[in-house]
Amino acid sequence: MVSNFIIQALSNPGPDRLWGREQTARFCYVDDLVDGLVRLMEVRRFHGSVNLGNPGRVHVYCSGADVIRMTSSRSKGRLQTLPSDDPLQRKPDIALARQTLGLGAARASEQGLSRTIALLREEAPRPRLAP
Repeated sequence: MVSNFIIQALSNPGPDRLWGREQTARFCYVDDLVDGLVRLMEVRRFHGSVNLGNPGRVHVYCSGADVIRMTSSRSKGRLQTLPSDDPLQRKPDIALARQTLGLGAARASEQGLSRTIALLREEAPRPRLAP
């Protein structure tokens, strides 16, 4: 979802849909997830499942608005009704990951967004100039 917002914002006009203000998500920056997976592989004799993620709640609408602001997009991002089968809130329980893997606080949302925007800005196709 976030990478789609960013790609749309970089290409302007930006995200055309931002779901209702009541929907929240738990975004996890990829470096934090990979760090957790590496730590999990290093634990001897661990059996079972463990949630890796970010328990911090972010409103999807605000995340889209942050992307628009941070990319200087001209998008106005209009609100849309949530699909009926989309949950309003998710919350991974990462207590076992903290205890077993020693995972600390997840990367701040703004920091993760900033790094992702920079990466996707580098990867974005460049407009071709006419010969």
